[in-house]
Amino acid sequence: MDTQKVWFVTGASKGLGLSLVKKLVNEGYKVAATSRKLEDLTQEMGEGSDVFLPLQVDLVNEQSVANAIAETVAKWGTIEVVVNNAGYGQLGTLEELSDAEARQNFDVNVFGSLNVIRSVMPHFRAQQSGNIFNISSIGGFTGNFPGWGIYCATKFAVAGFTESLAAEAKAFGISATVVYPGYFRTSFLSKESLNTPINEIAAYKEAREVQALHETQISGNQPGDPDKAAAVLIDVVKNGTAPLHLFLGQDAYELAKSKLVTIQKDLAAHETLATATNFS
Repeated sequence: MDTQKVWFVTGASKGLGLSLVKKLVNEGYKVAATSRKLEDLTQEMGEGSDVFLPLQVDLVNEQSVANAIAETVAKWGTIEVVVNNAGYGQLGTLEELSDAEARQNFDVNVFGSLNVIRSVMPHFRAQQSGNIFNISSIGGFTGNFPGWGIYCATKFAVAGFTESLAAEAKAFGISATVVYPGYFRTSFLSKESLNTPINEIAAYKEAREVQALHETQISGNQPGDPDKAAAVLIDVVKNGTAPLHLFLGQDAYELAKSKLVTIQKDLAAHETLATATNFS
């Protein structure tokens, strides 16, 4: 029965999204896959079929998203798993990035996913079931990366609204999972997926060093296998074990554990002072 589930995956023409869609189709799942450019998707996956529905979608356009959800339901009668994977990286310190650059990153990484959630929830509530995976980043759990502040902020937002969504949707039999991938060997760090600041400030030497490191050394050498990450998502749905928080990759685990240690230290160091704040 599990192979009959219908998946809806955004940002499916490359990276983790493409790995996931390929694996799903190969395993017999029905998949609606979205991309900004339909030809990018069909070049990788071919034309539509009984188990594959390619969709050109502008995620920041509510009507475009609603149309894609409606077309998927019309084709297969349901949607059972949603993966909000679409997004892009934005480098630049908080001082460097313009309001327009910051807002555009939020539009795609945050509001695009919210548009999908808003459109699919009526179907999920009606069937009293559904899984939603919102792809954040380890940068959505720890923001200690100079020059990644706005991107991390978008991914922290994804984590926050996913926690709230899980609480809101639980009564309807719907689960929500925030996924925190570490570094996976995809095109995420390529020029097509990673924006750099229009107006760089030379004084931010550390941010430039981090930027150069990602562009010249980390890109193409990431330790994570996106096909294995895709398998994890499929397995937790198949096994009914989708958690609220899903960290992907050894590096993600190490960074998350390091932050938890820091939080514990900060809590302990100021507990007496900071908890003496109630009315006497």
